[in-house]
Amino acid sequence: MPELQRLRSDHAEAVLEFELDNRAYFAASIADRGDDFFERFHDHHRALLDEQEAGLCAFHVLVDHDHSVVGRFNLYDLDDETAEVGYRVAERIAGHGVASSTLRELCALASSEYGLRTLTAAASNENFASQRVLEKAGFVVVGATEVGGRAATAYERTLAP
Repeated sequence: MPELQRLRSDHAEAVLEFELDNRAYFAASIADRGDDFFERFHDHHRALLDEQEAGLCAFHVLVDHDHSVVGRFNLYDLDDETAEVGYRVAERIAGHGVASSTLRELCALASSEYGLRTLTAAASNENFASQRVLEKAGFVVVGATEVGGRAATAYERTLAP
């Protein structure tokens, strides 16, 4: 079973490999990160760690038994007991309940480790799998929004104290 770990500097190569291996898969349902992201990945990774150190975000990777990264589960814009959730899983594990169970684990961490009480998320209207993951993890629809220029659905989950 993969393990959820807080993002560290030594995850950089495995995260880059994960992003490159799944680039086309992700681009089918969300906006592509663009070539610049991959060319400057190590700068981007350091910036994420700086944001995490400052307490602005909490980034996590899902690490498989072979030490490969098979998912990313993140809490963005931590503020006033609220954060936005973002996640992605490798194509090879998609559809097996891993995203839903890991998102539930992230929700528990959000409450117990980060003191959060409300999480928000969004999924494009074409991304039925992501919508299902959010619903299985206890998120409810709160309205319409936009993600990467695409029509999307906004979700929210209230966490137990």
